[in-house]
Amino acid sequence: MSSATGAGASPPWPTVLRLVFGGMATHVFALAVRLRLPDAIGDGERDAADLAAEFGVQEGPMLRLLRGLASLDVLTEPGPGRFALTAVGGLLRRDQPGSMYPLARMLTDPMMATAWQNLEFSLRTGGPAFDKTFGTDFFGYLAEHPDLSQLYNSAMSHGTRGIARTIADEYDFGRHDLIVDVGGGDGTTLTEILTAHPGPRGVVYDTPTGVAGAVNALAAAGLTARCQVRTGDFFSEVPPAADLYLLKSVLHGWDDEQAAVILRNCARDAAKHGRVLVVEHLLPDTVPPPNVPPGAVPSEQHFITYLNDLNLLVNGRGRERTHADFAALCAEAGLRLDRTSPLTTTNFHCIEISLD
Repeated sequence: MSSATGAGASPPWPTVLRLVFGGMATHVFALAVRLRLPDAIGDGERDAADLAAEFGVQEGPMLRLLRGLASLDVLTEPGPGRFALTAVGGLLRRDQPGSMYPLARMLTDPMMATAWQNLEFSLRTGGPAFDKTFGTDFFGYLAEHPDLSQLYNSAMSHGTRGIARTIADEYDFGRHDLIVDVGGGDGTTLTEILTAHPGPRGVVYDTPTGVAGAVNALAAAGLTARCQVRTGDFFSEVPPAADLYLLKSVLHGWDDEQAAVILRNCARDAAKHGRVLVVEHLLPDTVPPPNVPPGAVPSEQHFITYLNDLNLLVNGRGRERTHADFAALCAEAGLRLDRTSPLTTTNFHCIEISLD
C-alpha cells in the first residue's frame, strides 16, 4: 500500500496528528464550555490567577488549560497569563446573539461522550450504543433529565435558526394555504416562513416538550392569528387537511420503517394534491474530496454531515440518506420523490415528495 504524496502535495502526517489529538482537543473545549469560561472572561481580559480563584481550581493547571484553549483559537493571550476571547470564543457566550453555547454544551456533554465510547457496539449490531450504555433510549433519557431536555431543544433551535431564513427565501411557500411543520419544535422555521410569506396559515406540531416556547415565539413575531400550536405523536397522526407538510431534520432521526410511517400519515391526512417538503442533508453517492471548488459547500460541512450520520447511529436508529435512499424510502411509503434542490451556502436540500 503506497502512502506517497505527489509533488507539491501537503504531507499526510499533520492530518493524522490532528485526528490523534482531536479527542483531547474536544475534552479541553468541553470543559471550557461546561465551566462557562467564555462568560467569565467576557468583553475584556482576565488573569489566569483570577480565573483560578473564581472557579476554585489551582492556578498552574488553569493557566495550562487557558493556553490550550488559546492554541485552539478559542482564546488569545495578549500578555503573559492574561486571556481574552477570540471570535470563536465569543460564540460560546450565552448572552450573545446567535450563541452556539447550547449546541456546544449538548454535543460535548459527558452523556454523549459516554455513548460514543460504545461505537463498536453499533457497528457490530446496527443498534444504538446509547441504549446499551444507559438502559433507555435517547429521548427517554432526556425525559428523565429536564435540564438536558431543555438544552437539547435549545441546541436544535440554534441549528434550525441558521438556515430557517434560507428555507423561507428559496422555496415558494406562498402557493400553499396551510403549512404544518411536523416536528416543528419551538416554531423557529415556521416563524420565518410565515413572516416571509404573508398568505399561508400554519401549524407547529410536536410533542408537548418539543413545542415548549413555540407559543411565545409566534406571539413575538405577531403570528398568533395565522398559526396554531398543536401537540401529538406523528407516528399516529398529523394535523389534517394541510396542503404542505414540512419535515425539517425529522426523517433522519428514524430508520426507514419509522420514517415511512411518518410519510404515510402525512399522505393519509393531507388535503387533495398535498405535498411533503423534507429539508435534510442529502449525502452524495461518494464522499467528496476535502478540497472543494470555490463557491461549493465547504468541506467542513461535509465532515459534519458524515459525523452526524454516525451520531445518529450511536444515539438512535436514524441515518442521513442519499438521493437513492430517499427514493427508496418514498417507494416504501407508496409515494414519489419529485425533485431535490440544494439550499445555498448550506449542506441541506429541499426534497419534494408528491402524495398523489
